[in-house]
Amino acid sequence: MLRIGYDAKRLFNNFTGLGIYSRTLLGNLANAAPENEYWLYTPKIKQHVETQRFLSGQPFHVQTPGRGNAAWWRSIGIKKDLSRDGIQLFHGLSHEIPLGLPRSGIPSVVTMHDLIFKRYPDQYAYPDRLIYDWKFRYACRHADCIVAISESTKTDIVEFYDIDPKRIEVIYQSCDARFAQPLPPENIDCVVQKYGLPQNYLLYVGSIIERKNLLRIVQALELLPSDLRLPLAVVGKGGAYEKRVRQYIAEKRLEPWVHFIAPVFAELPALYRGASVFLYPSACEGFGIPVIEALNCGVPVITSNVSSLPEAGGPGAWLVDPASTEDIVEGIRVLLTNEEERNARIAKGLNHARRFDSSVVTKEMLGLYAEILSRP
Repeated sequence: MLRIGYDAKRLFNNFTGLGIYSRTLLGNLANAAPENEYWLYTPKIKQHVETQRFLSGQPFHVQTPGRGNAAWWRSIGIKKDLSRDGIQLFHGLSHEIPLGLPRSGIPSVVTMHDLIFKRYPDQYAYPDRLIYDWKFRYACRHADCIVAISESTKTDIVEFYDIDPKRIEVIYQSCDARFAQPLPPENIDCVVQKYGLPQNYLLYVGSIIERKNLLRIVQALELLPSDLRLPLAVVGKGGAYEKRVRQYIAEKRLEPWVHFIAPVFAELPALYRGASVFLYPSACEGFGIPVIEALNCGVPVITSNVSSLPEAGGPGAWLVDPASTEDIVEGIRVLLTNEEERNARIAKGLNHARRFDSSVVTKEMLGLYAEILSRP
């Protein structure tokens, strides 16, 4: 039996990428090795249906700070709690480990998702870049092992932080098991109709920020010939960039063709399975979990030929230059009109998705834990 501690701030308070990674990994670990104890350290807890499992007792133990500053506790004060609780290994699930942790004698792992702020600094506020850079660099230099969620992220860690590649293990993400489970057609139809979508539609899932390229998807929609143009369902939220996209839609009178919807997480598998094509031509990703979700649902995927997305998409994805609207248009055209090509890519995508099955990823992570704890 192992007693493993985790930085669970995102697990309990983030409901997009970092939170999904944390909940999926911990859920899979508990299923595969329920004899272990998983101690979840978080400065606060947001009540949500997706976090209830982790608040229900064994094998999970949730720890929050007592009195005092929660941010200080998470970064520094937590070390006393880790020692008190007999933690044998600490895993920072999102780029960070507590300051001074090596001096406590507790070995550590840190998961690095991406260094996008180094690739696209203009899309991040200057103070945020400084904080990220300091925390990420510290974690990479002081953790006993770094987990990169893609080969692309590993390359960035080596390039930007001058880390020995031998200290980095690539362990891919898995996605929630719900995406690989078949759904009755009537369940899919019920969700699709709930959001006013037609029988055939295009789908985008992700934050609405500039590098994820929703505006170019809309521009591709505009260029499609009338007999191929399908409505686009957009699942995600954004700020200034979303306003820019909505303004373009209004100017081009494309409102009937673009549906912004806000489903609960449990409805996403049905929305994927009902879609004709999934679009994710992001300019840069640490991994791109929506691509894996779509592949598991048997929907053809159009994604980018850069960063980690060829790894995530595999041989079944239609890869495009994210800066080329024409590339996106061509991908949509082929996948909607060439049935043989479409079916071949769906089959290749389903096969590729097995590489990210929870059993594979969980075995790799448990193996890494054991290897670190076996070190002198």
